[in-house]
Amino acid sequence: MNPSIAAKLAQLAERLLEVNELLCTEQATKDMDAFRKLNRERAELEPVVELYHAYQACLDDIATAQEMAADPEMCDFAADELKLANARLTQLASDLQVQLLPKDPNDERSVFLEVRAGTGGDEAAIFAGDIFRMYARFAERKRWQVEIVSESAGEMGGYKEIIARIVGTGAYSVLKFESGAHRVQRVPATETQGRVHTSACTVAIMPEVDDVDEVVLNSSDLRIDTFRASGAGGQHINKTDSAVRITHIPTGVVVECQDGRSQHQNKAQAMRVLAARIMDAQVREQNAKIAATRKSLVGSGDRSERIRTYNYPQGRITDHRINLTLYKMDAIMDGDISELSGALMAEHQAEQLAAMAADVI
Repeated sequence: MNPSIAAKLAQLAERLLEVNELLCTEQATKDMDAFRKLNRERAELEPVVELYHAYQACLDDIATAQEMAADPEMCDFAADELKLANARLTQLASDLQVQLLPKDPNDERSVFLEVRAGTGGDEAAIFAGDIFRMYARFAERKRWQVEIVSESAGEMGGYKEIIARIVGTGAYSVLKFESGAHRVQRVPATETQGRVHTSACTVAIMPEVDDVDEVVLNSSDLRIDTFRASGAGGQHINKTDSAVRITHIPTGVVVECQDGRSQHQNKAQAMRVLAARIMDAQVREQNAKIAATRKSLVGSGDRSERIRTYNYPQGRITDHRINLTLYKMDAIMDGDISELSGALMAEHQAEQLAAMAADVI
């Protein structure tokens, strides 16, 4: 192992001990933000340090086997042990290299999911509803919580637009590759002549900001309007100006929220969505700069970029970024997207490893 890597791993092991000691103190829970950050740091450090300790143990096993090889009666046994230990050492070194890849600081966060109908009229709205259900079912499989923030229903079903909060540790790491344009090819329920139509919807996955203060939002840059909420909700929802619309003047980003029972709840939720959108824009701008020098797997996350096609007549789903085609339409639309997300994560990891190797050279 490279000496600098070994030194870094030793430092991480020491840091884990320090974090565990801090979490055991009486003062740990007095500052809940600091407590959450320490817990997140421990969750990131534990798998790396565990592998590092396994690597060290494997080195000890190799040393022991080499000593045994000096004994004529044990040399055959020692040779087998050395072979197994060396193979394990190679695998552990590879796993450690993966663990040391640069991590997205947002990976462990919950997310805001936005699905919007694109070209295709009523069929696009219906497809947007199908896509939202796919993610909601996937979240259910992962035991994540789904909270609707705002929705605009389509005339024939589905959604013109829907925003939801998906609460779960690591949600962003799994779903971040879903941002982009999703295209569908199928015979719409409204089609009388059996012709295949093409329509689309856009998906945006944004990491939730733990604290709105993480994103600088000057009050002078915000225009906050209140209005009477519409839709289901009984008499209360139509009698008070509880709905909130916040406009971020410098960027023109507008967020509305009316699903909460009070203006205070809706304002707080709208601010969280606004902060997530602003941070998402900053991340995409940064990714665009990186992509100028090195092509990224997911590009800049531009929502006009077609990332996936759902072809119903052929029962296939194709992810165009990694040229992966799966013939399991029903399962995927029912939320079984683990194979897709896993393949995207693996490809991104392979690209990072290749970039790391190039930097070393």
